[in-house]
Amino acid sequence: MRWCSRILGVWLLLLAGSSVQAQQTGPGDGDIVARGEYLARAGDCIACHTAPEGRTFAGGRAMPTPFGTLYSSNITPDRETGIGKWTAGDFYKSMHYGRFPDGGLMYPAMPFASYTKVTRADTDAIFAYLKSIPPVNQRNREHELRFPYDNRQLILGWRTLFFSEGEFKPDPTKSAEWNRGAYLVEGLGHCGMCHSPINALGGTSQSDAFKGGLIPMQNWYAPSLTSNREAGLGDWSIKDITDLLQTGISARGVVYGPMAEVVHNSLQYLNDADTKAMAVYLKGIAEASSPPPPSTTLPNTESSLLISLGKTVYDKNCASCHGMQGEGKPPHWPPLANNQSIEMQSAVNPIRMVLNGGYPPGTKGNPMPYGMPPFAGLLSDNEVAAVVSYIRTAWGNRGTPVSARGANELRSAPLN
Repeated sequence: MRWCSRILGVWLLLLAGSSVQAQQTGPGDGDIVARGEYLARAGDCIACHTAPEGRTFAGGRAMPTPFGTLYSSNITPDRETGIGKWTAGDFYKSMHYGRFPDGGLMYPAMPFASYTKVTRADTDAIFAYLKSIPPVNQRNREHELRFPYDNRQLILGWRTLFFSEGEFKPDPTKSAEWNRGAYLVEGLGHCGMCHSPINALGGTSQSDAFKGGLIPMQNWYAPSLTSNREAGLGDWSIKDITDLLQTGISARGVVYGPMAEVVHNSLQYLNDADTKAMAVYLKGIAEASSPPPPSTTLPNTESSLLISLGKTVYDKNCASCHGMQGEGKPPHWPPLANNQSIEMQSAVNPIRMVLNGGYPPGTKGNPMPYGMPPFAGLLSDNEVAAVVSYIRTAWGNRGTPVSARGANELRSAPLN
């Protein structure tokens, strides 16, 4: 449950004969608490409802938005400050309708627009798990929203535009596995909260679902899951996709930033069947598309100078890991040649990686990840722009050069 960052989920079914079985997911199918824990991990609830160095699920995590700062709520079973007095019906109301037990409206930082697709059986299991954890007496912190966004009645307008209540409905023309993956990605996973463009009202139209966008206030770009020019996985193997989701690394790429948190907190805990179902769905929604011709607003002379300088910077600082021809050393050092995450229209992510470095998540399948060092203290804005421009245009890559101004804007931007 969070504003934006993370990608993952849990699932449903398809045909009438398999629907009951499909709802009983994860380990401990006969134990509602164990199943609820599995589903809560799938929903990545801990990511938002646990503050840095705070008590688990006690809330208080700050979530900056363009409208002010929201603070996550205490969802431990404390009767005074948490959800200890809630019923299973109250919890379902919050997940399915985005309303408090008294009918009050929840801000859509709580991803009820996705959670509405989750079945009652699964929400009951999550509630049973949350009721079993240690209660924490910690009052919720008041939100700090600017006028007029502090008026909850405005949420009615947002809901009219962007919220469609209703549990997941399987597509009878697709396989049970595809539908299970759809339920995971679209429901508890709420992947669309990050991987869809967010407009000025903080909403996303259904027609733009999974088409990618800049994550507000986080300075990371969540790539499109439908376009093979970005993160579309249509030409990836199922194994490469499942490796990426479960371990954070694969022969095709590595996750960093908010996606690394998602893998660490959530995706690595999903069983093989659920992970494969997600991979089948994600591969299935990718739309084949030819790359657009390169275009840039930079003058040709400036672009040529940047790329020439960029090769010098690359050979000195990057080639030892990523190869002279950008071939990389998978899975720990990803290839940069023919890497769609490098070629995307938005250069935010490669610029941030050069400036700030980072690590893929530590996971069961990759407990000691190899990281990338930060170069913000070693390279000037011109050098950062140059090396990013080089890797976006070398070895057949069809990206466009970037400017020193773009590098400077991200250098001074807050890290989230």
